[in-house]
Amino acid sequence: MTHHVILGAGPAGVIAAETIRKHAPNDRITLVGDEVEPPYSRMAIPYLLIGNIDERGTYLRKSADHYARLGVTQVQARAVSVDVKAKTIQLSNDQVLSYDKLLVATGSRPVRPPIPGMDSPQVHPCWTLDDARAIMALAKPGARVVQMGAGFIGCIIMEALASRGVTLTVVEMGDRMVPRMMGPVAGGMIRAWCETKGVRVFTGAKVEAIVPNGSENPGLLSKLAQAVGLNDAPTDAALTVRLSTGEKIPADLVISATGVKPCIDFLKSSGITCLQGVLTDEHMQTNADGVYAAGDCAEAFDKVSGTTIVSAIQPNAAEQARVAALNMVGQKASLKGVTQINVLDTLGLISTSFGNWQGVSGGEQASLTADGRHLSLQFNGDVMVGCNSVGWTDHVGVMRGLVEGQVHLGEWKDKLMQDPTQLMAAYLACAQGQGAWTGAADTRRR
Repeated sequence: MTHHVILGAGPAGVIAAETIRKHAPNDRITLVGDEVEPPYSRMAIPYLLIGNIDERGTYLRKSADHYARLGVTQVQARAVSVDVKAKTIQLSNDQVLSYDKLLVATGSRPVRPPIPGMDSPQVHPCWTLDDARAIMALAKPGARVVQMGAGFIGCIIMEALASRGVTLTVVEMGDRMVPRMMGPVAGGMIRAWCETKGVRVFTGAKVEAIVPNGSENPGLLSKLAQAVGLNDAPTDAALTVRLSTGEKIPADLVISATGVKPCIDFLKSSGITCLQGVLTDEHMQTNADGVYAAGDCAEAFDKVSGTTIVSAIQPNAAEQARVAALNMVGQKASLKGVTQINVLDTLGLISTSFGNWQGVSGGEQASLTADGRHLSLQFNGDVMVGCNSVGWTDHVGVMRGLVEGQVHLGEWKDKLMQDPTQLMAAYLACAQGQGAWTGAADTRRR
C-alpha cells in the first residue's frame, strides 16, 4: 500500500489529498499542518476582518469529519528535515514519517523586516487566524493603524482595515503602490484613489523604527527613543512609527505586509533542488525520486515568460496540486503552464496584471490613460505577452485569454497599437480560430 505524505494543509495540500483519494481509494494519506485549526484559506482572512464571514467561513471544507471520511490522517507539526534516500521526514513533534510519495505544499510565510520594535505586541503580520484575532482586537473604529507594504497582499489587507473604520497610513518602500504588478502611471493612479478614500500613503519610504510609548523600564525606553530620534514622540498612542522621511506617526496597531517567501528552509540539506521555490518539472516532480511540490512553495514553468516562477495565487496552487496528485498515483498529467495573473480590488478600484506586464526586450507597447482609467498592452512581435489596467473592467477575461493563449494577432496587433480598447474585436478575429482559451469571450467582466 502506497503511503502519500503531504506537507502543508493549505489549499494545495487539501486538493492533493482529495485527488489522491479519488484515484487511489486504498492508499494511505497523511496530511501534515502546523496550525491547530482545520485547514483554512489565508485568502479568506480579509473577509473575516471585514466581518463578511466568521472563522468557520475560512475553512476549506466545512464538514468536521471531512478528512476522517476520506481516510486522511492529520498530523499537527511542521517538517524539520527530509531524507530523500531513506524516504523519511523528521517532524517538529519528534515524529519520523516514512513515505513512498511526498508532496511539498508548505506554502509561504511573511517576510519579517529587521526593524527595531517589530516584537512589540501591537505589531502583527496578517497571515494566520491567530494574526486575524489579534488585529481584530486592536483595529477598532478610530484606531490609528500603520501598514508596512502596499503590494498585492497589502492592498487586500488595506481594504479589510479600511472597512473597520480605522485611520490608516500605508508605507511602501517602492516608488509606487503595487510595484510588482503596476507601472508608474498605474501605481500612481491607485495611490491617488486611496488618498481620495482617506488613506494616507507614503511611497519611496521605509519604516526605520517602531517605538512603544509606555514601558515597565522608562529608562530603557528613553534611551531607545533617543537613539531613533523620538524624544518628542506622542504619548497617547501605543507606538510611534518613524519613517526614513523623518515622519513620526502615532499608531495603535502596525501591520507588516512586506511580502512573503516560500517555506522551504527545511529542505536545505535534503538534496532537493530549490531556487526561489522547489524546482519542478511539468509533472510537478522534483529532482528527487517520488518527491513533488505544489502551491506557493513550488517553482514551475511559466509558458508566457519562458522561465520558471513562483506564482503565489490560489488558482495556480490548485492546478499544480491536481497535477502532482495524479502523478503521485501513477497517472501521467502535465501542467500546461503558469501565468502570472492578478486581479485586485483596492477600495473599489479594480486593477489587473497578466503575464509580462513590463514588456520584453525589443517588444512594443500601447497604452491609453483617460477618464481615470489606464490600459497598457505589451507585445513581442504580433503576440500580446502582457498587460495591465486600472479602472478598466471591460474584457478582462479577453486580456487574460490573449496573453495565456499566446495568440498571433497579425494585422490586429497594429490596430491595437492604435487603439488598445479593441481587445474584444481582436480576440474574436484571431483567438478562436487558433484554438486559444475560448472562455475569454464570455468573461467580459470579472
